[in-house]
Amino acid sequence: MSKYTISEVKTATDRKKFLQMAVDLYKGDTNWVQPWDHDIESVFDPAKNPRFEDGDAIRWILTDNRSGRAVGRIAAFYNRESAASEELPAGGCGFFECVDDQQAANVLFDAARDWLALHGMEAMDGSINFGDRLMFWGVLVEGFHQPVYTMNYNYPYYGKLFEEYGFGNYFNQHSFLREFGPDIKLDQAMYDKAARLYENPDYSFECVDMKRLPEMAEDFRKVYNSAWSGFSGVKPLTSEHAQEMMKGLKAIIDPQVLYFAYFKGDPAGFFLMVPDINPIVKLMKGKFGLWQKLRFLYHLKVKKTPYRLSGLIFGVAAEYQGRGVEAGMILMLDQYEERRRDAGKVQYQTLDMAWVGDFNPIMIRMCEQQIKAVKYKRHVTYRYLFDRERPFTRAPRLGRTKKETPAVQ
Repeated sequence: MSKYTISEVKTATDRKKFLQMAVDLYKGDTNWVQPWDHDIESVFDPAKNPRFEDGDAIRWILTDNRSGRAVGRIAAFYNRESAASEELPAGGCGFFECVDDQQAANVLFDAARDWLALHGMEAMDGSINFGDRLMFWGVLVEGFHQPVYTMNYNYPYYGKLFEEYGFGNYFNQHSFLREFGPDIKLDQAMYDKAARLYENPDYSFECVDMKRLPEMAEDFRKVYNSAWSGFSGVKPLTSEHAQEMMKGLKAIIDPQVLYFAYFKGDPAGFFLMVPDINPIVKLMKGKFGLWQKLRFLYHLKVKKTPYRLSGLIFGVAAEYQGRGVEAGMILMLDQYEERRRDAGKVQYQTLDMAWVGDFNPIMIRMCEQQIKAVKYKRHVTYRYLFDRERPFTRAPRLGRTKKETPAVQ
């Protein structure tokens, strides 16, 4: 008799078991924060996730036959358009949770591999999301502290489970931490660059105007598409997606720490930061009904519970790269923190810049040398090749023919 039974998630009861399995696994671990149930369930809802238009997803639960207890879970998914854009068609596995048992992990990985191979995939990335890279992406291997919201947290043995199965390190995702304080200074070159632009009347630097949020969403789209246009494998952002992103962030935006740069009115750059809401989400235990919404708003707007900033996306339009635009936006944050300290109203203690891939050395240099941030977490995106004789290659470094400048997600 097999030690484990794997079953597909099909019913509402199955979906609850899928969510509850992680709750039971991390019981007593104060670093783990239970995500909102709806954030996970929306990933697997074709009405809410556009990747289903040219793809599919499936979920499983692993049960211990002797105890009847759920000891693992996994999802697998693919999108044909994304797979076709790569040399090697790759699907993904994600939302992986498992007890410290290689046999259990292997059953889960086998199910995901076989299902993806059946649908024409030749490789499997994990543990990743069936959607934006900003959410639920990567296996944590260094820095087992409380994460910022939607960044994966897992037990230290997870990396071993992936590697023993045969996954290779496709790329690292570094998280950088910068503390705020009177003794924390930027590189002098950043001050010099910013000063030149501040004196130039053609340039302007603005905090987000909540009354103009739809217009600024379009400005964001223009800069994003320009900043990333030289990178392989990056799809242009549509107006609809940009509006949806800003609409989704609207409830948690702090207008004082979300910056745009303009040259003669033309959008030149953006630096999107939001308060990290994980300390509040931790109180919700996965739910977000009316009472939780009221409690959330109280902690966010009145009590101001978030104590750190989460750096989401940074970019400079191609035509304005190399002019110091990034310095102008970063200095705005330092000036804001200085004003708060002088007024005795400090809220944010640190800036967490997550999801800086090791394939993006430009942004890594900027974080370390100019912003003076330090690496404090590392996630790994693993890749498993179905053809075990095929040579394994890591993700290619980002490169462009135009003058380099940081652009990060």
